[in-house]
Amino acid sequence: MTLITVGALLLSGCAAAGNAAGSADRQGGDPVAGGDLVIARSAGATSVDLTTVHNNNSIFVADQIMEPLFMGTDDGKEVKPWPAEGYEVSDDLLTYTVTLRDDVTFSNGDPMTADDVKFSIEATTKTADTGGWGYLNEGIDTITVIDDTTVQIMVKYPWSPFIAVLSLFSNAIVPANYGGVSAEEFYEAPVGTGPFAWGEWKKGQSLKLVKNENYWQKGKPYLDSVTWTVVPDVNTRKLQLQGGQIDIDEAPDWSSFSSLENTPGIVATAFKSTLISHVAFNQLSKPFDDVHVRRAIAFAIDREALIDAVLFGNGTPANSLLNPGSPYYDKDVKGPTYDIEKAKAELAMSSVPDGFSTSISISSGNTEQASNAQIIQSELAEIGIDMEIKPLEPTATRQAVQSGDFDMTLTGWTMDMPDPDHWTTFAVDPDGGAKSDYTSYNNPEVIALNKAAQRENDPKKRAELYTELQQITGDDAFLAYLYYSPYAWATTDKVNDFFVTPLGNYHLEDVYKSE
Repeated sequence: MTLITVGALLLSGCAAAGNAAGSADRQGGDPVAGGDLVIARSAGATSVDLTTVHNNNSIFVADQIMEPLFMGTDDGKEVKPWPAEGYEVSDDLLTYTVTLRDDVTFSNGDPMTADDVKFSIEATTKTADTGGWGYLNEGIDTITVIDDTTVQIMVKYPWSPFIAVLSLFSNAIVPANYGGVSAEEFYEAPVGTGPFAWGEWKKGQSLKLVKNENYWQKGKPYLDSVTWTVVPDVNTRKLQLQGGQIDIDEAPDWSSFSSLENTPGIVATAFKSTLISHVAFNQLSKPFDDVHVRRAIAFAIDREALIDAVLFGNGTPANSLLNPGSPYYDKDVKGPTYDIEKAKAELAMSSVPDGFSTSISISSGNTEQASNAQIIQSELAEIGIDMEIKPLEPTATRQAVQSGDFDMTLTGWTMDMPDPDHWTTFAVDPDGGAKSDYTSYNNPEVIALNKAAQRENDPKKRAELYTELQQITGDDAFLAYLYYSPYAWATTDKVNDFFVTPLGNYHLEDVYKSE
């Protein structure tokens, strides 16, 4: 017997209940066509190659151009067909037959076919050894084109995250052979099936996309264009929003969030998220190869103090590698919590019992990171750790972390697909694309648990594996979990139907501006 799926797709043993595009949960009147939307953010995109780029500033722009076959639902818990109509899976769970919509075209007017699907997914898979997202496709064996609207994908073993993996941005569909140009040339002005098409990129300043007149969701998008501008200073973004120079402020400072909520003409929203913030330790930089040092720092951090002082109460302490919005999160896992005596005891057992000097790298202009770093600096001083704060330009911070040129850094993670494998493989598997979230953490027991969870299709057994993984990673303190927090956004009241999913992405095809 085969399972045929045409609606929201079951991933975690829960009842499928995905929302359709343009959910009724979103507020707004009759959509108005036209208008140019301007979004201000602290840092710009670095690339629009979704197979390799690792930062959301790039991903959420490129999402508007290129789409995967399936899409996360508005609640971030399941996936639904997008350019795909649905799929069938064989009884042995090794063969997936995906049926494509027959009315999807690229922004240049060419039809999207199974050849494009095969090429795109295989191109992503090839990036596994070059720092891209291809490692998440490791369970794929072969891809066969049956006809223009049917593709058959064989997997190497029953693989629980598979359909969720097909919803990941990195498996977005592009023209076969990049339309006859090189990959480098293609990503200078990419073509996709998304609601917007390439416009103009002034690197470090702005990136503009224009309406895709050939979009498969008829009548959408409503906007003529979207422009993301780079405005590093949070106060400047706030003033621009209040003055009407921009339509949306991405990530306003929590210190000004309540005042924005009460500002006439401004709508400030804290969207539900899958965001976790943490301190990452570079285990190739001594003494962070010592678990007692990492535990000492994890126990020394007062998470409630960070939430009160930095988030103004908009968050909860993190106890686990996973977020409460993610499948298989276990609220009962005991991660390190604030306990100054345990912190001192762990340091006393370490290779540096008398303390040491170190540094933490943060992005300049990021007030949340700066405030967190200052509080943590003070807390670590209480146990004999002298921590220097190193602010760098955001792109330089990313480059330093990715090259391993750091001791500690403040970072975070947002799920991009409704399956924990997306984050756990990135975080705990040294071969998972980023050397265990750039920490070089390497625990064979955790790696084995993660691989077992990938291949387990019984939700109950999968939950048990992820609970064990969450407990061990907490004990190892390869990251010092800080807090879970919502996404802060602010718009003018002329922006309608803007909605951010718990996965962090947003559907600008649904957005329109009123007078």
